[in-house]
Amino acid sequence: MILGISGSPRKMATEHILSEALKMLGELGLETEQFTVRGKQISPCRHCDYCLKNKECIVKDDMYQLYPLIREASGFVIATPVYNGSMSAQTKIIIDRTRATLAADPKALRLKPGMAIAVGGDRMGGQELAVQQIHTFYILNGMIPVSGGFFGANLGATFWSRDTLDGVMLDEEGFRTLRKTTKRFAETVVHLEKMKGSDYYGKG
Repeated sequence: MILGISGSPRKMATEHILSEALKMLGELGLETEQFTVRGKQISPCRHCDYCLKNKECIVKDDMYQLYPLIREASGFVIATPVYNGSMSAQTKIIIDRTRATLAADPKALRLKPGMAIAVGGDRMGGQELAVQQIHTFYILNGMIPVSGGFFGANLGATFWSRDTLDGVMLDEEGFRTLRKTTKRFAETVVHLEKMKGSDYYGKG
């Protein structure tokens, strides 16, 4: 199952584009599940180390809806709106709160592919930095960041929404980056699934 996470508190461009990405992945034969922070109560990580001792988070909120999906997922699509030139606070909270999952199983995310989507209200609003921040999370946890490749989607999918749903739907270049990235991501997922039966996969 591929888990898509929307880090937007609004039912607007970011959540819609994530739905489009998961639809594309579904058409490529992958099972998907979507989670949104919209309407959820999810508090910031306290870094209290409770999870290191007890293998679960001390904060009992809506993050507990997401924890089982994180463990089950074979790949991730994280989509964030761009706030003040970087990822949203809600996206960062989700990333920080995965600490409890990793405390219970340090290899929970290892070798799982991940792609990133950033939606900005301005053409040059910080989309690339937001994507890099998501990729940093993937790298830190031994995951495999997947981009759309050179000539247009170097790091992942980026959109210019003009801060409207209509605006993002008119961003043809954004959809081109999304198609390229989802295609590469699906190819990576399939390749990794084939490798699972090999002697190499999972060693180390």
